[in-house]
Amino acid sequence: MTIPSWNDRSRSTEQRVEALLAELSLEEKAAQLGSYWKRPTLGDAEGFAPMQSTFDEGRDPFEAAVDGGLGHLTRPYGSAPLEPEEGVENLRAMQQAVVAGSPHGIPALVHEECLTGIMAHGATTYPAAIAWGVSFDPELIGEMAQRIGADMRGIGAHMGLSPVLDIVRDYRWGRIEETMGEDPYLTGVLATEYVRGLQSSGVIATLKHFAGHAASRAGRNHAPVSIGMRELHDIDLVPFEMAVRHGEVGSVMNSYADLDGTPPAASHWLLTELLRDAWGFDGTVVADYWAVSFLESMHRVVEDDRGAAIAALSAGLDIELPETTAYPHLVAAVRDGDLDEQVLDTAVRRILRQKVELGLLDPEFDAAATGEAIDLDPAENRALAKRMAEESIILLDNPHGALPLAAPADGGAPASIALIGPAAVQPRSFLGCYSFTNHVLSRLEDNGSSVDVPTLTDALTQEFPQSSITTVGGTGFSDDDTSGIAEAVAAAEAAELAVLAVGDIAGLFGAGTSGEGCDVESLQLPGVQHELVEAVLATGTPVVLVLVTGRPYSLGAYAGRAQAIIQAFMPGEEGASAIAGVLSGRVNPSGRLPIGIPNGVGGQPGTYLAPVLAWVSDGISNLDPKPLFPLATD
Repeated sequence: MTIPSWNDRSRSTEQRVEALLAELSLEEKAAQLGSYWKRPTLGDAEGFAPMQSTFDEGRDPFEAAVDGGLGHLTRPYGSAPLEPEEGVENLRAMQQAVVAGSPHGIPALVHEECLTGIMAHGATTYPAAIAWGVSFDPELIGEMAQRIGADMRGIGAHMGLSPVLDIVRDYRWGRIEETMGEDPYLTGVLATEYVRGLQSSGVIATLKHFAGHAASRAGRNHAPVSIGMRELHDIDLVPFEMAVRHGEVGSVMNSYADLDGTPPAASHWLLTELLRDAWGFDGTVVADYWAVSFLESMHRVVEDDRGAAIAALSAGLDIELPETTAYPHLVAAVRDGDLDEQVLDTAVRRILRQKVELGLLDPEFDAAATGEAIDLDPAENRALAKRMAEESIILLDNPHGALPLAAPADGGAPASIALIGPAAVQPRSFLGCYSFTNHVLSRLEDNGSSVDVPTLTDALTQEFPQSSITTVGGTGFSDDDTSGIAEAVAAAEAAELAVLAVGDIAGLFGAGTSGEGCDVESLQLPGVQHELVEAVLATGTPVVLVLVTGRPYSLGAYAGRAQAIIQAFMPGEEGASAIAGVLSGRVNPSGRLPIGIPNGVGGQPGTYLAPVLAWVSDGISNLDPKPLFPLATD
């Protein structure tokens, strides 16, 4: 039996791509640049992505969308709580439909989020990216990425929408937890190792968000960016260039930003002249979700979706994600003479090349590996998650040598510990916004946790078995209810030591205190947690203050008043054990700040990469923006 030349593995990748491209109709070519997100309705107006509800009504069903083929399948695992085995069978059925709908039998490339591990039910949840920055350990990040990639390929995913290379410019921005901090070089080194690790397992990494995303005005998500070209090149572009040149990354995602009036999704200079011509990038550029249609609805630089499709593809944006809303107009645009078919062919070559290299066009292609059972959180993963958590804890302040607490057997541990605060009772605080637990399960009525995440009470009980531990929440993360503070005060007064764990709960679009669309006006602890801290400090009981956060908060009001201050940036599923280990001395808190900790609740800018005038006033201004604890420089 003779197989088509594009399925023949004895031919070169380019030969296979050109042979298939020559056979595709105009409609099939355009279909390869589209995608589909078969997502459930979770009852949330905003959904998983900005303005998702706008696109939920009137869209084609999956069966119609795959007619003619499909470029990408969007998050088949990362949208609903399917057990891994269910997910594999679901994906296999979806791929069969895609192949049947394609006249040339071309499967879809499958992408998933993987910023804190695969966003799939039951998958290991590693520390948030800001905690990677704390480690200053590229090899550790590469090992994590390799494991994530191996797990992804095992369930049939081909591309991961990670890492985030945005450089923190304003601590009020909600997505700080997704970044590796405020230093471009540190971010570039860690990101490059992440890319190498993920791609060594056969999964394409995706750099995001290209570019300037974190420099938005006032720290608001989806806001304009007002920076000059020198600043853009010296700070924001540095890690992207490093990961492209040294990591040889396979994919880049555009930013939602507005760079001096030009959206990156329509910037030929950014996506073609700089990225491809100057840096030598030869992979695919994929759209941040609905970014192509946003050219009309949000940026208003084109009149309609047809204009958006032409502008984006002409700029160098190859694949429309998460589903095809504007790119269906490409066929008519070519036929009407408004778009050169060679521009379309160039983008199609890129996606076909990736499909050939990933084995999607091999005769024996199967949607996912088979097996009796699939364990996405094995002991080896959890051991790595634990090591990463332990490397991500920072001892900010220990002026009196209160830490470490000696083990109870040595007679040094307190007989009684009051464990207080919302992060003491809610282990979701340890997980980032792009964990399956906080991204998906938190939106369901029966939410729970995707993996086992021990609480701080669990960890302290194990760490100090001879100590009496009383746990009191005191307050929530973001509400104004102060009724529990009195109980927290009583618990502190009755104990030899108070461990006060405050901070963030990650969510989407205002559903959390940290995460995408969870921007803030002030760097004071959210809700009434500041009042809780003040009340517990006022008891006179020695206090160890533990911050479990996605962004740095103002700690100036507490400096010198707590016995010790520990910073934990969303340390993942093994975070509680790592924090308890730092308290006891089992874990050496070797983490270093990849970002400054502010003194006051305002005082922007806070990041260290700023002109001299940002820091030196000599009495000219009454405001001092210098941080309480600066970024580590050694």
